[in-house]
Amino acid sequence: MDAFFGSQSTSRSRWSYDSLKNFHQISPVVQAHLKQVYLTLCCALIACGIGSYLHILWNIGGLLTTFACLGSMAWLMSTPSYQEQKRVSLLMTASVLQGASIGPLIELAIDIDSSLIITAFVGTAISFGCFSAAAMVAKRREYLYLAGLLSSGLSILFWLQFASSIFGGSASVFKFELYFGLLLFVGYVVVDTQNIIERAHVGDLDYVKHALELFTDFVSIFVRILIIMLKNSMEKENEKKKKKRRE
Repeated sequence: MDAFFGSQSTSRSRWSYDSLKNFHQISPVVQAHLKQVYLTLCCALIACGIGSYLHILWNIGGLLTTFACLGSMAWLMSTPSYQEQKRVSLLMTASVLQGASIGPLIELAIDIDSSLIITAFVGTAISFGCFSAAAMVAKRREYLYLAGLLSSGLSILFWLQFASSIFGGSASVFKFELYFGLLLFVGYVVVDTQNIIERAHVGDLDYVKHALELFTDFVSIFVRILIIMLKNSMEKENEKKKKKRRE
């Protein structure tokens, strides 16, 4: 019996170690495509950071930049794939506008505790990297079935936010939206990564569109993590003030 469980644990650990190196399901062409996608994603994130910095300098972020960002993304998606330079420019423009749109949140975090931004970014990068890597080493199409569930969850989240904006929402509803949204977009990292791999295997090597999908996932996770950290930091500050008043 002991020998059986020993052999099972050994084979399990061997499987997990081997699976970390298991990229034989991904062809060299798709691997090169993924490198291009993630390089473009890094450039988009840098552009997003520049957009946030521009907001801090000139206070340009708001509803206008949000609509302009959505318009740039729609323009990118409607542009033919052979116009590569134009599509990359549109992606960078959308990234800068996205950064300006979340600029007020970044500015608030700087006023409260600037270290929260770095912590939130590192946490987002780690979670994004881990779940994206998990999607790569998993069996092909293993998590694509989650797309329907995630779409349903996203629809629920949209209607909750819509109802809250009209009828007003409680703190508990806001907290649910925050954590539920975080869970959804972490799931989208896995599904989108596998979807990109599958589409690349059938010849869809549109790295700009694929980088845009991952960029929206990354920003959505970052914003929610930063809001959660800001909320916790503000609650701690309020508790400290209450204690000082009591004393």
